[in-house]
Amino acid sequence: MQGNAVPRSLLIVEDDPGLQSQMRWCFDGSTDVTVAEDREEAMAALRRCEPQVVTLDLGLPPDPGGASEGFRLLEDILGLAPATKVIVVTGREDRENAVRAVGMGAADFYQKPLDSDILNFVVNRAFRLHELERENERLAVGHNGARLKGIIASSPQMIATCRTIEKIAPADVTTLITGETGTGKEVLARALHDLSPRLNKPFAAINCAAIPENLLESELFGHEKGAFTGASQSKQGKVEMAHGGTLFLDEIGDMPLSLQVKMLRFLQERVIERVGGVRSIPVDVRVVAATHQDLETLIRNQQFREDLYYRLSEITVPVPPLRAREGDAVLIAQSLLREFAGQMHRSTLTFSEDALHALRAYHWPGNVREMINKVKRATIMAEGKRITAADLELDSADESGSAALNLRQVREDAERRAITQALLCADYNMAQAARLLGVTRPTLYNLTDKYSIATSVAQGVQ
Repeated sequence: MQGNAVPRSLLIVEDDPGLQSQMRWCFDGSTDVTVAEDREEAMAALRRCEPQVVTLDLGLPPDPGGASEGFRLLEDILGLAPATKVIVVTGREDRENAVRAVGMGAADFYQKPLDSDILNFVVNRAFRLHELERENERLAVGHNGARLKGIIASSPQMIATCRTIEKIAPADVTTLITGETGTGKEVLARALHDLSPRLNKPFAAINCAAIPENLLESELFGHEKGAFTGASQSKQGKVEMAHGGTLFLDEIGDMPLSLQVKMLRFLQERVIERVGGVRSIPVDVRVVAATHQDLETLIRNQQFREDLYYRLSEITVPVPPLRAREGDAVLIAQSLLREFAGQMHRSTLTFSEDALHALRAYHWPGNVREMINKVKRATIMAEGKRITAADLELDSADESGSAALNLRQVREDAERRAITQALLCADYNMAQAARLLGVTRPTLYNLTDKYSIATSVAQGVQ
């Protein structure tokens, strides 16, 4: 935690020059100390220095004998920088104001007269609290807000998909996962299983496009001995093998029409018959299906049964392609590089600037699967300690053009990212997100409207 700690910054708000000097000298060179003597100077210093801790004397001009100006400044600080730890400095006879300040959100209070040891202790405790909260946020959200095993994501598009998976996992509903090839549909299916009450039961997967039509029925439902040439003994199918657990039907859009009828019967009655058998076998499974095809188009072309589609899609989870996941390409590439570089004993490898630009600019038609191939190859082929765009077999993207220098666009992009991240951190609680951003709720609503940002998980997955 110390290795990536930011420099300690302290703001002392005190109008007495003598106390200013005494308090400044209480701290050694490891703490960057800034002094302000009134509310205006304090807010300017707060914006400029972004201190983790503020010591605040409530008796500030123009009300040095009271506390009104100090309380107004406390509200301003907590509104602009809610994570900042404010230590209120009061006189010994002013305990009531100290308690009120803590109730408003101050982290602690310190009573005059000045004692350097006690002041150091209180301030260091506030720095430690700020550091722990920052570390907790990093671990909870960090660079990967997905929280699902095997999923690396921080984009609002993919986070919304992951939140949907988390919500429906405990509910025993048949789920259809849709998305392009290579987007991680099976990983999400396994996450559904791992988060469900069926966690300790089997997860059986079958790719309906990878098995010849004449063998697919036997692979799904099993067969009895002698059912066909070569059936020298009875065999369970994937459905039976998944009993009590989850059955994952990958590329369900490629299932032959003749077999779709039997799959529909199974979904309706939860019983199967093995090929060549006459006995009905009850099976308790949760069914998760996936496809890269547009099933509604297949239905219109009479290549997929409409009744089966409705049985499979009690809940549909669309998975966004990598090109639509803002910022995830670099995040995933860096994770893959750490994994492959570790396997190949090249742990010092990093991406060059042109490689990072290329990763952002590339369209990724093959999605994550394509990225795995490119990063693995680059890890092997790179010379020296930096992977270039050429190593990735990508064109070097030129980000030095006019678009990168458009200040309005840069500002809007930064606002959009900050708002999205605040909403994710606050689980789409608008009041909490507004506090994180240091704005009012009406302002936040205006900004989400301006940038067309979803204000709930449900909107995010539509």
